[in-house]
Amino acid sequence: MSEAQTAPASAPEAAAAAVLEALNSTDSNGTEALNATAKFVATPEGTALAYGSLVLMALLPIFFGALRSVSCSKSKNASEMPETITGRDAMRFPIIASCTLFGLYLFFKVFSQEYINMLLSLYFFVLGVLALSHTMSPLMSRIFPTSIPNKQFQLLFTQGSGDNKEEIVNYEFDTKNLVCLVISSVVGVWYVLKKHWIANNLFGLAFALNGVELLHLNNVSTGCILLWGLFVYDVFWVFGTNVMVTVAKSFEAPIKLVFPQDLLEKGLGASNFAMLGLGDIVIPGIFIALLLRFDVSLKKNSKTYFYASFLAYIFGLGLTIFVMHTFKHAQPALLYLVPACVGFPVVVALIKGELTEMFSYESSEVVLPGSPRLTSYPTVSGSPASLASSMEAISMATGSSPRHRRSQPDSM
Repeated sequence: MSEAQTAPASAPEAAAAAVLEALNSTDSNGTEALNATAKFVATPEGTALAYGSLVLMALLPIFFGALRSVSCSKSKNASEMPETITGRDAMRFPIIASCTLFGLYLFFKVFSQEYINMLLSLYFFVLGVLALSHTMSPLMSRIFPTSIPNKQFQLLFTQGSGDNKEEIVNYEFDTKNLVCLVISSVVGVWYVLKKHWIANNLFGLAFALNGVELLHLNNVSTGCILLWGLFVYDVFWVFGTNVMVTVAKSFEAPIKLVFPQDLLEKGLGASNFAMLGLGDIVIPGIFIALLLRFDVSLKKNSKTYFYASFLAYIFGLGLTIFVMHTFKHAQPALLYLVPACVGFPVVVALIKGELTEMFSYESSEVVLPGSPRLTSYPTVSGSPASLASSMEAISMATGSSPRHRRSQPDSM
């Protein structure tokens, strides 16, 4: 939701659970201060800067996450394989999202908000460090000095002995990964101690990019089911009740992108924010990434559907901000984003005569033999992203997140 009251996944893969419903619920009002003690009237320049920055920040993880999703789908590393959302998952997701959102609402009503947010800070510290590390890895691989030896490390925890020995964690990483983890940990400590908006945005961008990259829709029909289901979910919880707004104002976690409207007056210490929920980036973003993979599958050396859906997202987000700013009321961003992101590519497919081909496309990733599967404990290997994958597996096993399966034929 955008207010702007406008989050996958997602920790990268790991945030797709209880949090993703709140991702759609973050509040960003151009006229209301976060502390609610006084009304703040933003200047036209401050408002334009805030919303322009939010739009730019929303486009970055979608664009680069979609590009990385293509490489991710071709990965031969079992620990880096994406999680695939099937049609059955998509149909259940709005129901699970609604139950989780209402549960969070009751939780904040019954328990102390201070202690809940303290636990959330620690949880998102771990997820944020892993997500940011994974985001930084490709860049670190390019800029890492060749004069410094890239040593390999392994963190191994086992249970039992002899023939009964069982690996609990087998975490392999190198010097580049270690540097990324150190830098990400510094940002994490900054966020936990100061809750500064820049640290929040670094984590938020990492979550969004990893969500778009690592959460894959198996086909366009599944994407339509998911988007239209969350379209109804978003409209109901924004216009029908005060639940989403209440959770958004109580939930202190980097599940939103923020930008101060009083930056020109107060500099980096500004405190009156416009905000955009990560759900309104990740949910359309995974659909846009699917269309990019469809473009690649056509082997026509063009990205027609990707650019059409990307422009549709810009149009939908711009319309959301315009309506919100005109009527001074929180808007469910998916109300505008879903028709645009689905409608534009469908019209293009109709014009090109490729509608049937688009809806028959299957974005399937093959599970490699010997891929780690959750039994009693997770197995972690490969890179910082692998640990996030393992944490996602724990969430799925405990029922705290929607169940994302490796790509399988889906009967609907």
